[in-house]
Amino acid sequence: METGKGYVFRQLLLVLSVCVIGLAFLAIGLMIGYAVLGEGKDPISILKPETWQAIVAKFTGK
Repeated sequence: METGKGYVFRQLLLVLSVCVIGLAFLAIGLMIGYAVLGEGKDPISILKPETWQAIVAKFTGK
């Protein structure tokens, strides 16, 4: 088993890579769900803060 800074760096890089890939798949899934299952508008608009404010307002009644 490897020890030292190289091992720790590779493990941190692996964790960071998995997080980035997970966020990318989350964004892609949100875009597909919003465009295909949702209103059918621009898929990029789901990533805008205004869209999320409207979604939260619908659920909270504000």
